[in-house]
Amino acid sequence: MVTITRNAARILDLSLCSARNIANEIIIVDNNSTDETLSIAKKYEARIYPLSTDNLGQQKEYGVKQAKYEWVLILDSDEVILPKLQQEIKKAISKPTKYYGFEIPYQNHLFGKPLYYGGENYHKMVLFKKKYASIRHLLVHEHFRVKNLNHGRLKNKMQHFSYLNLLQMYAKFTDYAIRDARQKKLDFEKSSLAKIFKYPAHMFWARYIKDKGYKDYWPRIFLDLGFAYMEFLTYSYLALLNLKQ
Repeated sequence: MVTITRNAARILDLSLCSARNIANEIIIVDNNSTDETLSIAKKYEARIYPLSTDNLGQQKEYGVKQAKYEWVLILDSDEVILPKLQQEIKKAISKPTKYYGFEIPYQNHLFGKPLYYGGENYHKMVLFKKKYASIRHLLVHEHFRVKNLNHGRLKNKMQHFSYLNLLQMYAKFTDYAIRDARQKKLDFEKSSLAKIFKYPAHMFWARYIKDKGYKDYWPRIFLDLGFAYMEFLTYSYLALLNLKQ
């Protein structure tokens, strides 16, 4: 199992505890944590590898390279594996299979409560055979793929506690926006007034109205406003980066 960390102590203990029954090894790739992250990792006898970079794809690829076993699970430091998913993972990798990997569905939580609408239900390729997997080095939104897209999909959900409180949530959106703007500049994308002002409005409408985010409990509006804010900041910062050329 591979986890990347940077000051991840708030959820990490629960996350690693949920994985220790299915993980033969725990690999932590840490980016200069200054809180209790490393102490928690040592409690679970994790192998810790320091890597100072903001490139999430590079961090995860590095961690996978350290893995000694055929199957690798990528578990973010704010994710928790409940018993039913633990059993499904064990079953999936303990018998011969034609697949090189498995996508896992996610259950996101906002301030401790589950979300069901507005783009918060999705799947990710996080369980795979090491030799058949690859990842693109992205600053944000990195993802693994397996050879020939030969993968299956599990049924039970990974619990994702990404949004803990307003301050943490908007700090995360700010970080992601800056990363995304830097990535878009590397991809030679340009900003514009339409992108700066129309994209945020469309993002909020798509998540909160079109995809019925309003059906979740009322603080959900702060999440979708946060996604709109992230779009605004991404393209505003991209415009600034392009001016510096």
